[in-house]
Amino acid sequence: MTSSSTKWLLVGIFTSGILVYLLAPVLTPFLLGALFAYLGDPLVDKLEARKLSRTAAVVVVFVVILLVVLALPLILLPLIEQQISKLVANIPKYIDWIQHTVVPFLSSKLNIDPGLFDTDALKKSIMAHWRDVGGIASRIMTTITQSGVALIALFANLVLVPVVTFYLLRDWDVLVEKIHHLIPRKQEPVISKLARESDVVLGQFLRGQLTVMVALGTVYTVGLLIVGLDLALLVGLVAGLVSFVPYLGFIVGILFAGIAAIMQFGDPIYLLYVAIVFAVGQSLEGMVLTPLLVGDKIGLHPVAVIFAVMAGGQLFGFVGILIALPVAAVVVVMLRYIYGVYTESELYGNSKPEQDTGAVD
Repeated sequence: MTSSSTKWLLVGIFTSGILVYLLAPVLTPFLLGALFAYLGDPLVDKLEARKLSRTAAVVVVFVVILLVVLALPLILLPLIEQQISKLVANIPKYIDWIQHTVVPFLSSKLNIDPGLFDTDALKKSIMAHWRDVGGIASRIMTTITQSGVALIALFANLVLVPVVTFYLLRDWDVLVEKIHHLIPRKQEPVISKLARESDVVLGQFLRGQLTVMVALGTVYTVGLLIVGLDLALLVGLVAGLVSFVPYLGFIVGILFAGIAAIMQFGDPIYLLYVAIVFAVGQSLEGMVLTPLLVGDKIGLHPVAVIFAVMAGGQLFGFVGILIALPVAAVVVVMLRYIYGVYTESELYGNSKPEQDTGAVD
């Protein structure tokens, strides 16, 4: 790139950041629609390859996305609410277990004064307020309906997201082609190459990792239900959601499930059953799900993903969370390209690069 191109690129990045910051309150439905369209476009292309018209393929994929998005909250939210209410209602029983089992064990092994654990006061406080935790969904809806502006904004978003998704799905290839034609001809080969690599990285991570998370959450939930754990759905969902970080879902899930199992059953044998469930899930993830759906290396390190999501949320709120991964994918690809250019430069001192110049594995 020339110095002039670099200047305009920096101006474009700075301007885009300012616009995202200023327009964040109205960008959410458009970004959600773009996300759904991006995830659904490969399916539309596959249906088109089977001699289906673009519009018909878009309708099929759009209906599937709409049904999934509507069904998941309707099915999961009541179940999650029941499990949270059950968890809070059983806290006094858990405190009794801590008081009569854990505290005496710690006292005998570590010479800790049992008086340091004021479990009776904790139990009274929880019993006085536990009902406030129930009715999560109804409380949220009550709060929203009490504010006319919030209700209008919610309704507008609910309408806009499917509308934006449908039109972007229908015109996705056309939009990509028009953007391609706007690229300066001198920079077109490099920019197109970087865009393709960014698409591969982001597509593999979003589509693949989301599928892995759903699969693991399902495996953990079903396995813990077979064990008989009351909080199987809650633990399985949490373990599945955090499984985008290798081993974190396994560690968090087996820890929470183990504590819940020993409190519920009081029999150490159930710790073995829980361990078997998570061992099966971890084996499926390592040997089948991740290699098949995500690939061995997509360039987005788990720590980078966590940082990108947290930084995006801090800077731009919910909109920042939505754009964090696309931006991170582009940054990763750009860094690979810069590394390749550097290793080929005279500054590095090599006429021939010894390593890959940016191709995605």
